[in-house]
Amino acid sequence: MLRIAVPNKGSLSGPAAEMLHEAGYQQRRESKELRIVDPENEVEFFYLRPRDIAIYVSSGRLDIGITGRDLLVDSAADAEEILPLGFARSTFRFAAKPGTANGIEDLKGKTVATSYEGIVAQHLADSGIEASVVHLDGAVETAIELGVAEVIADVVETGTSLRNAGLEVFGEPIMKSEAVVIRRTGADGEEPKVQQFLRRLQGVLVARTYVMMDYDCRVEQLEKAVALTPGLESPTVSPLHNEGWVAVRAMVPAKEAQRIMDDLYEIGARAILTTAIHACRL
Repeated sequence: MLRIAVPNKGSLSGPAAEMLHEAGYQQRRESKELRIVDPENEVEFFYLRPRDIAIYVSSGRLDIGITGRDLLVDSAADAEEILPLGFARSTFRFAAKPGTANGIEDLKGKTVATSYEGIVAQHLADSGIEASVVHLDGAVETAIELGVAEVIADVVETGTSLRNAGLEVFGEPIMKSEAVVIRRTGADGEEPKVQQFLRRLQGVLVARTYVMMDYDCRVEQLEKAVALTPGLESPTVSPLHNEGWVAVRAMVPAKEAQRIMDDLYEIGARAILTTAIHACRL
């Protein structure tokens, strides 16, 4: 039975559970449940603190896990990313009082407060910067006001909380993070149950990214229409009862669907419609 670690709370928890549900796996009904078994899919899910997941996976006690890329790197665990999942995206950056620093070279001799000591220390070392790193659990924005540090390093989404604290980001991003699937470094990547799990999640990602588009067009406009909707390999084309017309079906990127529909209409396509894709395999 495949043993999988899933975030039990925080910004990773809800989207991870939703994706697993869309992939056909049972999920817990109550937040207090720490473990459930999905016998039909031969999977056992363990609901753990996101920060701990990389440690459990690296130990070999669990086969794979879902966590944040930032948490994986910060843990320094013997685990590796095998599939990005596209949710819980964030950017990790330095911030300080305006005019204090413009780039990482200005951090020499300064103290940096962060909840991600491993990431920051490694980034500073890779950049050849000697600075002190202070570990804080959350609310690092107040570290500068209270004199604990001159600079902070934290996850930045909108930047509102930093501005409210009188801080501004500077320099290049330390890293960009998102939810990822991880496994122990060097583990068998061809294990059938792991591959099946990854295919299911990849199917969900594709289903969220594409829609199915159907339309009718005249034969003489078919090449122009196909150029607009090439599909993943090629579109399906079927003759209609009315001579000189064909029906076309193809997958198109969801974010471009409206523009493609406009372009198809301009070349004479009609009965254009889109439908959501709930699952797929490529």
